[in-house]
Amino acid sequence: MCDSGTSRRDILRVLVGVTVFAAVGPGEASEARVERLIAQTRGIDKISQRIDFISAALRGTRYRQYTLIGGPKQPEKFVVRDDAFDCVTYCETVLATSLSQDIGEFEGTLREIRYRNGIVNWFERNHYFFEWSRNNVANKICREIVLDGSVPLEKTVYWHRELGRRRFSMVVTPSTILLANKDKLAKGDIIGFVTRRPNLDYFHVGFIAFDRAGTLLLRHASLSNYRVLDERMDRFMTKNHVRYVTLLRPEQPAAAALRIKTED
Repeated sequence: MCDSGTSRRDILRVLVGVTVFAAVGPGEASEARVERLIAQTRGIDKISQRIDFISAALRGTRYRQYTLIGGPKQPEKFVVRDDAFDCVTYCETVLATSLSQDIGEFEGTLREIRYRNGIVNWFERNHYFFEWSRNNVANKICREIVLDGSVPLEKTVYWHRELGRRRFSMVVTPSTILLANKDKLAKGDIIGFVTRRPNLDYFHVGFIAFDRAGTLLLRHASLSNYRVLDERMDRFMTKNHVRYVTLLRPEQPAAAALRIKTED
């Protein structure tokens, strides 16, 4: 899953996540920035403000694909890193940092966000962003935001025989509706961009942000720009011919009632 300028094969390889980045494994990547950002935001109560601060602090971080380790016949490893992201791991890291009070809670929250029921297993990983969204609504980490004018959409996805063919029923927001209703959006909302490609659900994800003039921005880990940055939302949508999006709003930590799991 990534932004423009990639082939269908590139997108599938990122989604499958079977390529191993051998230099990084559990406990090997630095978490120094995560710890610092948790400390810096302890006094900020609103989750939207915490996400906005943390996501902004990580601007400039390099984009890197294939940071997760595992496959249907390869043991899944829990990867934690704050030095490089793809679009999904950027969102996961920012969200987990925003919901945590210390590094131990961060790691548990990240597992809960990345894997169904927090179980570190390739078959439990949220490979499709539709499943990522559904599972993180079910565990009350996020809630759906549906704007007036949204429409139903069904997608059939199939890219790995181990997972089988899946059909998703989605409620999606046309890009014109999103751009006309920026006053209904909040900084820190998670936006998913629905792909027109067959057998896939989304092509990219990021955060809603605003500049000082109130311009609607996309804050995201961008493959085509090689880093985390802000872009004008209207320009991103035009450049990528975006037709539909979906929106999630992270819950306040007290409301989230996280089911954090620890491993032996």
